[in-house]
Amino acid sequence: MNESKEFKLESELKGTTFKVYWHLFKAGQPVGVRETQRALGLSSPSVALHHLEKLRRLRLLTKDAYGRYSVKEDVKVGALRSFLKFGRFMLPRYLFYAIFFSSTTALYLIQAFLASKTPGFMALTLGFSASVIFWYETIKVWKEKLF
Repeated sequence: MNESKEFKLESELKGTTFKVYWHLFKAGQPVGVRETQRALGLSSPSVALHHLEKLRRLRLLTKDAYGRYSVKEDVKVGALRSFLKFGRFMLPRYLFYAIFFSSTTALYLIQAFLASKTPGFMALTLGFSASVIFWYETIKVWKEKLF
């Protein structure tokens, strides 16, 4: 994606438009105007239609013969950059680093105690520090999510 298109998407994909995109992104299947309006608690179907058409003009959605919309292109702009999609779940990118460093540090401690050795201070300091930092970032990103 070139820079000008990314900038345009960043400026257009905000507020209710972002929520509508997010709803369709999570749905993973075609969704109608009425369904979108009800799911997001929008005031009327015309508001949902406005945002769906706006996303279609941005070439992020496609419309089928039945008038249902589906995500055409996964976009990583704004808040979506910090998340990875696994099936229907969106997980913070930092979660995987947090799990990796936490489990590596825990395994190191277990291995050291089973071998009756004193764990290295530097290894523990680095492992715990990395774990704390990545868990902090994971929680921060999760709390700031817009969806």
